[in-house]
Amino acid sequence: MLARIYRPAKTAMQSGKANARQWRLEFEPASARSIDPLMGWTSSADMNGQVRLDFDSQEEAVAYAERYGIPFRLHEAQEAPVILKAYADNFATHRKVPWTH
Repeated sequence: MLARIYRPAKTAMQSGKANARQWRLEFEPASARSIDPLMGWTSSADMNGQVRLDFDSQEEAVAYAERYGIPFRLHEAQEAPVILKAYADNFATHRKVPWTH
């Protein structure tokens, strides 16, 4: 029952980072998922696959895993580079490729 501790990336459906600030602890799948022959749905007998715990910091998530004896793998957070852009840059005269219709 190995757990992953990571900070999820922001979703592509929004521009904000509201849900990407917290750290998440979730369990790795213990067994492969099986396919129901009638409906084609996938299922699993592993209930830990449904557990997701969110923490405010990496230290809280690690402390929780250590307190309950959960083996874990820590994935360090990677910060996205900040690229400052302005709308006026689209119409600048010093662009490599001039903007035209």
